[in-house]
Amino acid sequence: MTADRIFRVILFVIFGLVGWYVGTLIAGSTELTINTLKWAVPAALIFAVIGAIVAPYLTTKPARSVRRTIRQLPVQQLVAGAIGLVIGLVIAALLALPLSKLPAPFGNLLPAIGAVVFGYLGITAMVLRADDITNLVGGRFRPRENETAGETEPETEPLSVLLDSSVIIDGRIADISQTGFIQGPMLIPRFVLNEVQYIADSSDALRRNRGRRGLDMLAKLQRDSLVPVVITDMDVKNVRQVDDKLVQLAKQLNCPVITNDFNLNQVAQLQGVKILNINALANAVKVLVLPGESITVRVIDEGKEYGQGVGYLDDGTMVVVENGHRYIDQEIDVQVTKVLQTSAGRMIFGAPMNNGN
Repeated sequence: MTADRIFRVILFVIFGLVGWYVGTLIAGSTELTINTLKWAVPAALIFAVIGAIVAPYLTTKPARSVRRTIRQLPVQQLVAGAIGLVIGLVIAALLALPLSKLPAPFGNLLPAIGAVVFGYLGITAMVLRADDITNLVGGRFRPRENETAGETEPETEPLSVLLDSSVIIDGRIADISQTGFIQGPMLIPRFVLNEVQYIADSSDALRRNRGRRGLDMLAKLQRDSLVPVVITDMDVKNVRQVDDKLVQLAKQLNCPVITNDFNLNQVAQLQGVKILNINALANAVKVLVLPGESITVRVIDEGKEYGQGVGYLDDGTMVVVENGHRYIDQEIDVQVTKVLQTSAGRMIFGAPMNNGN
């Protein structure tokens, strides 16, 4: 039997007994007479049915909600909340004796109310100000570095970053993570991983291949990354869209999002979330050339215009060579005549410096 059925049976019996008791009170007698049974049996049945119906809402559903909330909370907040609860209950216990001396009904009610109030205040204070309290306590007992080893800069904890599905499928993040430019842990929320898996299970062949490549890149990222890659169960309630969840989670954690998604980039920036765009990074580190300089490029195809040849630099920058169709499959020296920046990236136009090989 499942937990739901077990608790339905238990509350069926308990509510049935309560209904029987209510029926005997209405009948005005606890003896098994016809008049007592006339009231007790229907009341027991009605209460028992009500108990079976409301059982999940009183037992398993609240327990699952609490378990889900605890699973989503960071460990630091759980520890801080437990410490705050203990401190609050200690304060309430100290106040319980003088409060119990008050005349009834205050002497009976205020100690219990105090325990609830101070317990809640202790949890709230510790969770909301856990970082400040930790820094305060740590600062009092941490040895001063300038007294032992001279003036040194305080160490700061590396900032975590969130990854979205587009950057996982793209795959370049696996190579970037090996360069050391990303210093903090890379967090991948479970809902992002589920989206990649959903794409990998798609009936469309192209989407399925992209999703499977994303899973392969994720495995490579976990295996070769210089920083920890953490699959987190943290989620955002009452939000369905994955992009919206990612933005809200980034605001809660105060960390940037690494993405290639243009729409997510715009929406996140409007809400004050820092975005690290790999496409922008790739454009920023491309080779910078000026008109008049020379570069070496291998012409691999014809261009759109007559007589043009097309080649690419190592960083993927397209080079359009005037009168370069004669040099297809050859490496030639090209003199840059124009550099054009487009929304798709940088394009270089040039002309052969000699007649080729």
